[in-house]
Amino acid sequence: MRNGEVSYWWQARGGFPARRPSLPGPLDADVCIVGGGYTGLWTAYYLAGLRPDWTIVVLEAVFAGYGASGRNGGWVTSEMPGSRERFAKAASGAAGVRAFEAALRSTVDEVGRVCETESIDCDFFKGGTLSVATTPSQLARLRAGLAGIREWGDGEDVYQFLSGEETRERINVAGALGGLYAPASARVQPAKLVAGIAAAAERRGVQIYEATPVTRIDPADASSGVAAGAVARTRFGDVRARSVLRCTEGYTAALPGLRRALLPMNSHMVVTEPLGDAAWQEIGWRGYETLGDQAHAYMYAQRTADGRIALGGRGVPYRFASATDHLGETDPSTVAALTKVLRRMFPAAASARIDHAWCGVLGVPRDWCASVTYNPASGLGWAGGYTGVGVAASNLAGRTLADLVTGEKSPLTELPWVGHRSRAWEPEPARWTGVHGLYTLYRLADRLESAAPGDQASDTRVRLGEALGRVGDAISGIPH
Repeated sequence: MRNGEVSYWWQARGGFPARRPSLPGPLDADVCIVGGGYTGLWTAYYLAGLRPDWTIVVLEAVFAGYGASGRNGGWVTSEMPGSRERFAKAASGAAGVRAFEAALRSTVDEVGRVCETESIDCDFFKGGTLSVATTPSQLARLRAGLAGIREWGDGEDVYQFLSGEETRERINVAGALGGLYAPASARVQPAKLVAGIAAAAERRGVQIYEATPVTRIDPADASSGVAAGAVARTRFGDVRARSVLRCTEGYTAALPGLRRALLPMNSHMVVTEPLGDAAWQEIGWRGYETLGDQAHAYMYAQRTADGRIALGGRGVPYRFASATDHLGETDPSTVAALTKVLRRMFPAAASARIDHAWCGVLGVPRDWCASVTYNPASGLGWAGGYTGVGVAASNLAGRTLADLVTGEKSPLTELPWVGHRSRAWEPEPARWTGVHGLYTLYRLADRLESAAPGDQASDTRVRLGEALGRVGDAISGIPH
């Protein structure tokens, strides 16, 4: 089994991409984007389309797509990166939340449109997403969540409840009691997508410099010669621009003054060898839906274009002092835990070899609500905090940032995540203790909820698990 090497997705594509040059020296630009992942590259791509005469520079610490953009589960999902209730507190209220959700749904098609227009072969397939319940407690949460969705006005065209039989007809998950299907979702091969966006941005004239870590972002000083702008500082020299946009997501804590802005939450994945025809005949999954569950310590999965199951989950949730992994290497206990989940859910794949395991970090704000922000007076902007559902959200954020920077008032710039502020995370060791304690609680809740009902002791364990899960939700503030 291969471990780390950034991700299976990059290795399946043929290994790491050819390295672009580092920043050659000090540079002036119209826009400087810090971070060469989905958010930064989408922003550059759309900005170059709106202002082809601008000099647009992307600075990336390693290589474009090194972070979560080249390691994620490949879900182009319309799931909101945050809480409806919290976003409804913005000036636009409930109408703004509905507009936000509609924009996210249309974003799935926008990603597909760009892939077709730019000939990005990333295995894009719009098969929807299926969230499955495998215990009575999970089924109760699924039904409660659907009731809440209906209160916001979303009908059968947005979310459909499936019985256990209907769920298993789509994907034969062992013990499935019910499911929630959302058509507005697609599967991609993440590394192919991010490489394709980078190449498309370059064709539009965007300059991408790799192996160029930004050590600091500052407002412009009086000698910059730029009327309103900022400075991205690197060891190769400073990039001065009218706008500097921070698109660093799970790596934000490495920048001075931002250690507590976004928590780098770990997520881990495994992928099987290609399964045989007999296994796929048993499992089904002919619609290539992205798959999740209703557990507290949830999983996410896809059927890959080359006939594998790629499955992820939390594992070790957080490293002390916002540290990040080394080339995606993950610990054996997490690999074993994810393998156990895979084989429990898919008995037909129980003997399948695990070919690769890896991990990465995603950016989590303290209130679990993503934001897009730009201050024209200082020229500083940023976007991120997608809490694990950023493949589509980053495209919407990139288009929104492009409108904000160019001064184009649009429906996107009125969405409730624009200008949203989250309070800072707690200092260490409270941050580490809190996150690890939360996921310990969630895993205990899942174990208790999985007790077979039928006798008083089992029913008591189930009720205790449900109570612990509610306590965890209340402590964390995670939106459901």
